[in-house]
Amino acid sequence: MLNQHKQDAMHIRLTILLAAVLATGLAVAQDGVPATRTDLIPKDLLRVQKVTAPTTDFSKPEQFENLSAGAGTTRKPVNGNVFSHFQANLSFEQQADFSIGDSLFRKLWVSAPSSTQASDGLGPLFNSRACQSCHIKDGRGHVPGPGEAGESLFLRLSVPPGANDTRESVNGIFADEVGDPTYGGQLQNFAVAGLPGEGRMVIDYTDLPVTLGDGTVVHLRSPHYSVADLGFGPMAPDVMMSPRIAPQMIGLGLVEQIPAEDILANADPKDANGDGISGKPNYTVDPVSHSVMLGRFGWKAGKATVRSQSAGAFAGDIGIATPLVNKPYGDCTPNEAACLALPNGVQERLGVGEAPDPVLDLVTFYSQTVGVPERRNIGDPAVLRGKEAFYTLGCTACHTPKFVTSRKAENPAQKFQLIWPYSDFLLHDMGDGLADYRPEGLADGYEWRTPPLWGTGLTQTVSGKTELLHDGRARDVTEAILWHGGEGQKSRDAFANLPKSARDDLTAFLESL
Repeated sequence: MLNQHKQDAMHIRLTILLAAVLATGLAVAQDGVPATRTDLIPKDLLRVQKVTAPTTDFSKPEQFENLSAGAGTTRKPVNGNVFSHFQANLSFEQQADFSIGDSLFRKLWVSAPSSTQASDGLGPLFNSRACQSCHIKDGRGHVPGPGEAGESLFLRLSVPPGANDTRESVNGIFADEVGDPTYGGQLQNFAVAGLPGEGRMVIDYTDLPVTLGDGTVVHLRSPHYSVADLGFGPMAPDVMMSPRIAPQMIGLGLVEQIPAEDILANADPKDANGDGISGKPNYTVDPVSHSVMLGRFGWKAGKATVRSQSAGAFAGDIGIATPLVNKPYGDCTPNEAACLALPNGVQERLGVGEAPDPVLDLVTFYSQTVGVPERRNIGDPAVLRGKEAFYTLGCTACHTPKFVTSRKAENPAQKFQLIWPYSDFLLHDMGDGLADYRPEGLADGYEWRTPPLWGTGLTQTVSGKTELLHDGRARDVTEAILWHGGEGQKSRDAFANLPKSARDDLTAFLESL
């Protein structure tokens, strides 16, 4: 963990970088006012502004409120597979591509060399053998229990950049963070035969009782993270560690099609309106265009596209090279010579990397088109009262209920759809309690991207347990709310002072999403 002096220095650096982004006019006008959407004629722009305006009538559901993903909303039985269906409005040909992508998403990779040459290349160091093993049934990952090795909760690693920074950068924005000199960007606890894993994550929980306004005591679990059994020597003394649980897969392609102008319209990095909420965009360098793009994906909005997020996960989580991130040895570093001496799974006759196209294309398409289930119980009186409380407490200042996707979306199934993700996809200071003290792009050690809330009420059904927030520490929505600090402190305190009946109503609303 960095000391306060280093944190202050990093905060100043990140503030300067954000100012540089605004000054260059990247997706923002010089006066800081977001540009108007360019995909709409004036008549349609007025329609969008009207339909996305916050409601003031909580006596009944809004029109189309049950269709979380517009025409692509899935209406399947509510069971453990409810997150694993394709968007309802895909064409027959797209459904076939989805099914192939699904099989690749579930595919178990093996170490090289192997008789199944199209499936080898695992690792040599890795966290999981398949995408589905982290994103369990396309839902959230699990916190490892006592004695279990973490597979869908892992530790991101980085160190402060030095004088000889070789990362790709554009206008002061960098593509990635600087990994630990030995252990790279992620602690990988598994390895192929003959090679030790990098180590294991250790989680120690402390009970943190919180007394609510009516005297109810809620017991939070406050985690402390460390590492043990390091396989390749010590980490750097200034290493920063951040736990990350695998998020759910639903609706990602629709999020990708929210116009940047609409996301930036909610940004207020200097809190000019004085409401205590200062949403800030994160930016990254896109590995395809090598240009600066708005970050949308990941717990700190560090990735701009589903394709780059998928390629990064292939390399970092499984150790599989793709045409976009062509690292046949995954996250192995020069200090892990034994890892680099092992064979890899590159088959030049099959294409670039160990998962050549069309593998990455199909997994990307699958990830873009996993459907969002229909809302439930939207007309229930308790749900409507909870919705009103959600607005009254100020939760919508960060959890923006709805957007309309771009008319220029490449996939016709994702064009001009009214969607209800309940996120602004911006960074917010969440206080000391949730701080990881690890910057990522323009995000400092206190900031996190607002997570979408759609599907929250189905977490238990899909994953078998409810483990919310970036590291799964919260075991229900009440605990998740009580962890809010910083910009969320005011809403958190107001929730804590509600009577039990009103808290139950708010919970009913969140579980209807």
